[in-house]
Amino acid sequence: MIEIPSKVEGKQFDLYKLEQTLKPAGYSIGGNWDYDHGAFDYKIDDEVGYQFLRLPFTSIDGQLDARNCTVELGRPFLLSHKYQIGLDDHADVGTFSGTVNQFQEPVDKDASFPEEYIHIGKRLVEELEAALKL
Repeated sequence: MIEIPSKVEGKQFDLYKLEQTLKPAGYSIGGNWDYDHGAFDYKIDDEVGYQFLRLPFTSIDGQLDARNCTVELGRPFLLSHKYQIGLDDHADVGTFSGTVNQFQEPVDKDASFPEEYIHIGKRLVEELEAALKL
């Protein structure tokens, strides 16, 4: 994980309006969110695992699934996940017939970030600041 200091840190936005700005720019809300915190992810590459720019946020009034939720942005960071090739040795089979979690466990959840993508991440943060008018 590589943190990138930014002007977005500590800024507050209406979550719906923030989504309307970031989604067209290529961001998606990452799968690891809860009712009081989450993150926007921008996928940089997926050739050898996945490399993301992640923008964490925390709810400051209400739950993320409620109307008019205001969030505060945290420090953006670069994140890399490497996944194993082939079948997952620890695939989960559910209690109902035919339910299988086929998604692979990461080989390295916090893999080193490829040097050639660090400058891309910094440029993406600059573009993020411009999109949010900071």
